[in-house]
Amino acid sequence: MPQTHDLLEDSPLIEDATPPAGNTAPPVEPVETSATTSTSSINVETGSAGAQTGSVGAHAGASNLHASTHSSEMPSNALDAPAAPLDAPSIAHTKPTGRSPLRFASAGSVDDGKSTLVGRLLHDSKAILADQLEAVARTSAERGFGGDAGGLDFALLTDGLRAEREQGITIDVAYRYFSTGRRSFILADCPGHVQYTRNMVTGATTADAVVVLVDARRGVLEQTRRHLSVVHLLRVPHVIVAVNKIDLLGYDESAFADVATEVRDVTNELGLDGVHIVPVSALEGDNVVDRSPNTPWYDGPALLELLEELPAIDDLEAGPEDFRLPVQLVIRPQGALAVPAEEAGAYRDYRAYAGQLTSGSVSVGDEVSVFPGGATTVVTGIDVAGAMLDEAVAPQSVALRLRDELDIARGAVIAASGTLPNPRQDVDAALFWLDQRHLAPGARLLIKAGTATVQMLVSEITGRHNLDTFTIEAADRLDANDIGHARLRLASPLPLEDYAVNRRSGAFLVIDPQSGATLAAGITLTQP
Repeated sequence: MPQTHDLLEDSPLIEDATPPAGNTAPPVEPVETSATTSTSSINVETGSAGAQTGSVGAHAGASNLHASTHSSEMPSNALDAPAAPLDAPSIAHTKPTGRSPLRFASAGSVDDGKSTLVGRLLHDSKAILADQLEAVARTSAERGFGGDAGGLDFALLTDGLRAEREQGITIDVAYRYFSTGRRSFILADCPGHVQYTRNMVTGATTADAVVVLVDARRGVLEQTRRHLSVVHLLRVPHVIVAVNKIDLLGYDESAFADVATEVRDVTNELGLDGVHIVPVSALEGDNVVDRSPNTPWYDGPALLELLEELPAIDDLEAGPEDFRLPVQLVIRPQGALAVPAEEAGAYRDYRAYAGQLTSGSVSVGDEVSVFPGGATTVVTGIDVAGAMLDEAVAPQSVALRLRDELDIARGAVIAASGTLPNPRQDVDAALFWLDQRHLAPGARLLIKAGTATVQMLVSEITGRHNLDTFTIEAADRLDANDIGHARLRLASPLPLEDYAVNRRSGAFLVIDPQSGATLAAGITLTQP
């Protein structure tokens, strides 16, 4: 495992910043930690934030930051000459993927109707159990919720926290699983408030698609721009903009056209290609599951139809990838408690390295390289759940047996021979700063990439994303919810790759070494 040095000793952490009056931020949930500090090293095992950089999951994040970004500079290329505002982009180029799961997240500004849209989608796709529907109907009636759809407050299907129901907002990311006759889905309903941007980043990092809602009456707002910028940086493959509450404007074609033009102006600035824009009414169900007769001027697919057709990340990245396995645990049975007496002989010299394949495949007999050290060896066995395999593919969790006895510990990376990138000690990164205390140069923190955790120093903050102009402006600090660029100095080199090339190996977390709190999600940028 990479050795760390004493970067954190006798040094202030990040500087405190007093939140604006009346804007009390929720406490940051600390990750589970087991920290051992000495004058020469620190070892932090983060639990819930154990980022297997597979997708910022990509993953570095609540389990995978799949944290599913682009290069450091905003692309200058805009969308190809946009079609007429009412023409939905064609999806003929995408191949149906049958029942392959699609992970998607909802995003957008507060009160744009995200939870209502998700609830309507679940309801109209017949994904709600009868007892749950009865409970929602009962709660809706108690609250005097009206409407033509049986008096149901669809937001209650996803907003389960008491604070969420009392305030009528989404605070935490709510995950729902449902399927149709054509596909299964994993849905993340993300909050819209600025102070919960960290939760939106968590939900978007593992998404194959993001549905960004825009209130037809208000158009594109600052938080809409922030969420679109996050989606762009995280390289989410598919973006759908749902122009909601079109019923409140009498299903007016020109009103939708105005919002569609505004959305395209923003996506053109960001360089987001193939954005789908759909007029919907989450409350009434227009164009959510089925196409609505109330919008005869819109000839594109309904939201669910579109989601059923879009290819998942795994389909888009189905080409050959280099094998990677970050080591989570060394399996070395010791003593009678570890192995039954009758099997002791078979496991007396057993040693295997367990982890989850983040990419590629590995077979018995393959030559592999190990970081750190660069030693080369051969795979002699692949074990999983008591069985022996000849081959394993991502994202399987396996234990590899190697020909040679090497010094391999948690935090090491086993990869296809000759494919490991040059380790980086100086890293240019984009940071999604999530803590209420601001970040300043000189901060000494922890970086968690894959299963490795090492100390780091923030050498320089090189800029901040301006969400109005989508440019990088000079900055000497990052405040809560800022998206900025920084140069990091690691105590030990790590085999980080450019996020634009490999989302799984190019994402990481920034952690407070004292509390274990997740301070930022980060992605590596192309080295200048």
